[in-house]
Amino acid sequence: MMTSNQSQNRAKLLREINEVSFAVYDILLYLDTHPCDKEAMEFYQKNVSRRRELMKEYARAFGPLTVDDAEFSCGDTWKWMEQPFPWEQEGGCR
Repeated sequence: MMTSNQSQNRAKLLREINEVSFAVYDILLYLDTHPCDKEAMEFYQKNVSRRRELMKEYARAFGPLTVDDAEFSCGDTWKWMEQPFPWEQEGGCR
């Protein structure tokens, strides 16, 4: 069972992942029309890197959010289905 502190850390990490993911997808739309904007490209690269690190951190602590991050879950068994889904809260839906 997840402690209150773990639950708060999980929620904080998910929020950070969502924020960085939004920034990545938003800047991609901008780069579609401004492909030569070097500052935008740097912003994109920085945020893609940050998102990758956050996804690894989440996978190590709570299990992978995507199949791409399964290798970072630090387990010797397949735990994809053992973790609660993001919309579930310890055995029940919110």
